[in-house]
Amino acid sequence: MNLGELHRREYGRILASLIRVVRDITLAEDSLQEAFAAALEQWPEKGPPLNPVAWLMTTARNKAIDQIRRRVLAEGKREDMAAAIMPEEDTPVPLDSLRLIFTCCHPALAPEAQVALTLRTICGLSTEEIARAFLVPVPTLAQRLVRAKAKIRLARIPYEVPADEELAGRLDTALAVVYLVFNEGYAASFGSDLVRADLCVEALRLGRELVALLPAEREARALLALMLFNDARRATRTDDTGAIVVLEDQDRSRWDHGKIAEGLGLLERALRGGTPGRYAIQAAITALHSRAASVEETDWAQIASLYGMLARLQPSPVIELNRVVAIAMAEGCEKGLVLLDAIDLPGYHLLPAVRADLLRRLNRFVEAAAGYREALALVTNEAERRFLERRLAEVAREVQ
Repeated sequence: MNLGELHRREYGRILASLIRVVRDITLAEDSLQEAFAAALEQWPEKGPPLNPVAWLMTTARNKAIDQIRRRVLAEGKREDMAAAIMPEEDTPVPLDSLRLIFTCCHPALAPEAQVALTLRTICGLSTEEIARAFLVPVPTLAQRLVRAKAKIRLARIPYEVPADEELAGRLDTALAVVYLVFNEGYAASFGSDLVRADLCVEALRLGRELVALLPAEREARALLALMLFNDARRATRTDDTGAIVVLEDQDRSRWDHGKIAEGLGLLERALRGGTPGRYAIQAAITALHSRAASVEETDWAQIASLYGMLARLQPSPVIELNRVVAIAMAEGCEKGLVLLDAIDLPGYHLLPAVRADLLRRLNRFVEAAAGYREALALVTNEAERRFLERRLAEVAREVQ
């Protein structure tokens, strides 16, 4: 595993445990970045250590101790020196990731800061990637992160999983964070690859830990089911060259039916005993896709109805876009095109891409080409760009 891959896979886990050790997010981030910089300098010459994660954890811890010692001496507080000598720690502790999520989801922080900070710390996403996900300028997002970390420090927000009486108010944001992590892995905002498998795996790990920690929470089970259904199709979403394979062309025999079965069991328990929440509804939608033998045999009418329920629970133009796609598949592309005109999603490349696809299915190739060009002007992921370029070339040949 090269250093870049190690950073993608292990950064969040190492950082979560390092924060518990040094009790300061900014110090932990700076020390870990220094450790990776040291690895970049030393490993090519000396070779990587037998346990790279332990090396990075220990190196970052030592660098943090050095900074604390310098600060303590500069402030003339020699009696506090013992606090700088922290317990030995050379491997990440799994529960620390959950501690960090709930710290970042503390109600003292603004909701948008809660999610952004968790994506930055747990997943190691860059400021640019998070800004793209929030559709905000990079400087705005950077300031949001700085303020959130300062708030945690100044308000002395505890680094712990909350007690039962506090849990309900913070669980929704924790679930949203885990799902955003999964979505960034399932359809990356930036880069040449559509899928970042490491983030999908991390989100599933966090989802399982939440279910184990909170066995009575139905929406935690529903979210894990939703992620399992989607992750079951991950290997078939691209071909050997990295090109996107759309749902109707995927080899369903290659879907991970073990994950689908696990998801169905979780969903069944999540739907018992009350009105379904937003993750349960989304999981029910994805379950219909996962159980269908083909696109033609998919119950699109039921999917459209479920999206209607979801829209009433959580109004969103993106949810409405998905509902319209299901209606188009159930009742015809012409009806879908009429409904698309009512959706306002400026800057969102999938709106013109969906319109182009419906026009392509209706053999209206000139209009479809215009839609694909509009989507290409907005897309940021290279795998999606290549897919749209391929579709544009296909309809352009039909025009000639």
